[in-house]
Amino acid sequence: MNDKYYVGYATVHKLVRTLADRLVASGYNPDVIVAIGSGGFIPARIVKTYINRPIYAVGISYYGIDQTHLDHPQKIQWIDEAQQHLRGKKVLLIDEVDDTRATLSYCVRELLSHEPEEIAVLVLHNKLKEKDDQFPPEITRYFAGLDIPDVWIKYPWDAIDIDEHEHCERKMLKGNTI
Repeated sequence: MNDKYYVGYATVHKLVRTLADRLVASGYNPDVIVAIGSGGFIPARIVKTYINRPIYAVGISYYGIDQTHLDHPQKIQWIDEAQQHLRGKKVLLIDEVDDTRATLSYCVRELLSHEPEEIAVLVLHNKLKEKDDQFPPEITRYFAGLDIPDVWIKYPWDAIDIDEHEHCERKMLKGNTI
């Protein structure tokens, strides 16, 4: 997996706009947004611009501080009084990428324990690869902005030098490499 896929802020914003339009067109009208941190925070905030729903943040980690892969996802932060905010509600769960699906599936199962009416999942990118986990059967709505190969995605919020990041995105788009 040597290839890198650079995504800039404008690209993220346009992709989220398309996803929000698809969400509305599908008839799914969530009561709340749940953003998985840290990658889902920015896409969730942009979605809020289009559908104006409250955002709750959860922290789920599948990697340690030294970027070593953990055995399973772990809760770092959860919604205070979750039952009150989620029971009987339509939830839109947002993350930046569906890679192994372990984090998303873990979060979905945790959310289901709070008895929402329905949960839909929205991600910017879905990696076209075998997933380590599957969604429970209750998940019938899944929105992915783009299906991409199994490449390393470089999001702008992870960039140390945003000018270099944008340069790499432009160069990638010109070469149409992925």
